[in-house]
Amino acid sequence: MKFTVGQIAELLGGTVEGSATASVYKLEKIEEAQEGSLAFLSNLKYENFLYTTAASAVIVSHQLELKQATQAALIRVDDPYLSFTRLLEEYQKLKGRLMQGVENPSFIGENVSIGEAHYRGAFSYIGHNCRIGDQVRIYPQAYVGDNVTIGNNTTIFAGAKIYADCVIGNDCIIHAGAVIGSPGFGFAPQKDGTYRDIPQLGNVILEDKVNIGANTTIDCATMGSTIVREGTKIDNLVMLAHNVEVGRHTVIAAQTGISGSTKIGDHCVIAGQVGIVGHIALANKTTVGAQSGVSKSIKEEGTFIQGSPAFDYKQNLRALAVLRRLPEIEKQVNELKEKI
Repeated sequence: MKFTVGQIAELLGGTVEGSATASVYKLEKIEEAQEGSLAFLSNLKYENFLYTTAASAVIVSHQLELKQATQAALIRVDDPYLSFTRLLEEYQKLKGRLMQGVENPSFIGENVSIGEAHYRGAFSYIGHNCRIGDQVRIYPQAYVGDNVTIGNNTTIFAGAKIYADCVIGNDCIIHAGAVIGSPGFGFAPQKDGTYRDIPQLGNVILEDKVNIGANTTIDCATMGSTIVREGTKIDNLVMLAHNVEVGRHTVIAAQTGISGSTKIGDHCVIAGQVGIVGHIALANKTTVGAQSGVSKSIKEEGTFIQGSPAFDYKQNLRALAVLRRLPEIEKQVNELKEKI
C-alpha cells in the first residue's frame, strides 16, 4: 500500500520539510533505501547517508541541524527510533489483518471458542476446550494443547508448541519452535542410584505483550504456575525452568538459562549466555552482564553484576585488570623474594 509523506507525518505527530505529497510504500535502512521507501536517522554515525540516500522520505529529530540540502523529504519527530518502531508495528498489524481464514488440513477440537478475524495455518492443531480470542494468528504446524487460553491479537508462529492448560495473554508473540509448558526437569534420586520422574502438574502463564523468541523453552510448574509478567521480552534459545517467575518489562538475551523457582524482578536486563541458579531472587532493575553465573540473590534495586560467580560490575572490572597483570605481579614478587 502507498501512503503520502504527509499521512505518515500525521500518524507520527511530526512535521514535514519538503514534499508532503511524495509517495512511500516500503520501509528500508537509510544506507540502502531506494525511491519510494521511508527510512529513519537516529544514530548520527549514519548522518552522511542522509545527504546521499535515494529514499523518498526520512524520519529525523526536531533537533537535527542539516549540514547540506537533502533530496528526501524530512519528517521531523521527537524520537526517530521510536517513531520508526511505531511504523513497523503498524505495518505488522496491517499484515496480520491480511492473514485471516483457515487453511486445510488443520484440526480443531471439541468445545473450542475462537474469536473473530483469526487465522489458522495448514497442519495447525488446536486441542479440546480451548478459549482463543479475536485476531489470533496460529501459523502452520503450530500445536495448541487442551484447555489452553489465548488472548486477543496474539501470534503463534510456525512449529511453536503450547502444552495443555497454559494461559497466553493479549498481544503476545511466540516465535517458531518455541515450547511453552513442557514438563519441568524434576527427578527424585533413589537408593539404587536411579531417578524417578516427579509429575509436573502446573502450567505456564504469559501475561499481556510478552514476546518469546525462536526455540525458547519455558517449563511448566511442578505445582502452580511458571509466570512471565506483562511486557517482558525473551530472546531466542532461552530456557526458563519450572516455577520461575519473571517480572514486568524485563529483557532476557539468547542462551540464558534460569533454574527452577528463581524469581526475576521488574525491569531487569539479563544479557546473553547468563546462568542463574535455582531458588534465588533478583531485585527490580538488576542488570546481569553477558556470560555471568549468578549464584546468590540480589537484594538491592539497580545492581549491575558481572562475572562467574557474578558480583558488582565495577569491582569485577578492577578484578579483571588485576588478573591481567598477574604475570607481572608474580615476577615482581619473585624479585622481592630474591632480594630478601
